Amino acid sequence: MPSHKNSNGRTGGPEPGAAQMGTLYVVGTPIGNLEDITLRALRTLKTVDLIACEDTRHTQKLLQHYQIATPSTSYHEHNELTRAAELILRLEEGAQIALVSDAGMPGISDPGYRLISLCIRHRVPVVPVPGASAFVAALVASGLPTDAFRFVGFLPPKRNQRRKVLEQQKTAQKTLIFYEAPHRILDTLEDVLEVMGNRHLVAAREVTKVHEEFLRGRCADVLAQLQQKEEVVGEITLLIGRAEEEPHPLAEVPLRSRIEQLMREQGLDRMAALKIVAKERGISKRQAYRQYEQVEEAKAAPQEDLRPES
Repeated sequence: MPSHKNSNGRTGGPEPGAAQMGTLYVVGTPIGNLEDITLRALRTLKTVDLIACEDTRHTQKLLQHYQIATPSTSYHEHNELTRAAELILRLEEGAQIALVSDAGMPGISDPGYRLISLCIRHRVPVVPVPGASAFVAALVASGLPTDAFRFVGFLPPKRNQRRKVLEQQKTAQKTLIFYEAPHRILDTLEDVLEVMGNRHLVAAREVTKVHEEFLRGRCADVLAQLQQKEEVVGEITLLIGRAEEEPHPLAEVPLRSRIEQLMREQGLDRMAALKIVAKERGISKRQAYRQYEQVEEAKAAPQEDLRPES
């Protein structure tokens, strides 16, 4: 069984020999650069009984590079219904199994969720072995706000469904992150421009690979840059800046005029109307009252007679 130690030097996950039940290790693998893998992940892959791979041929390149001879089996979206049940049986018999995807963390826009949830239902221990993630790598290098973000995953391939998703996300006050295929990115950016407007965004292509590229700017600018390429290749992480607040049309109406309008149309007293106006303009009631007083004082102040003397 893999021996995983935390910062205190203690082992994480089930103790060796503590029970006959096996453990599923959810292992992060490189998203492009083979050096982006942890020592813990390598040790786990070497010592488990079996590695469940999204694509055994793809994972073999990684295993051969690090001289890992652990047997592997396929686990992907087309066989997960039957293969998940088979893996659960082996885990219940005590096998130690590592789950990997072609790149990044299993279960993040990749197969894995079904097996993980099934393990939890069967009380099989699930231990994460963290690794690279394309959307996290792209986010931290994008220059867009990272204090609040939403990872949505792959956008639907059909235009109507894609636009529907964009419409649902357009008012989010956080950075939005999508995965997109290279042959659809131009159509997607055109949809973003129409549905969300000319937002700040970043198209991160081939992250961690030799031809890594970050295209930053307004949507129309990034679209124009990609249109100039003969062919767009490589998986793309698309990051869209948060919704930009538009000035409220009522903010352009003088404060005193808006208060009088509410008093006239809704039969409100001055203080009730003042409270509504403060909320409309995103200011405190005290600030609104101060502005109102300043207008009233200016109105009551004697005006200097600027007429020429006769």
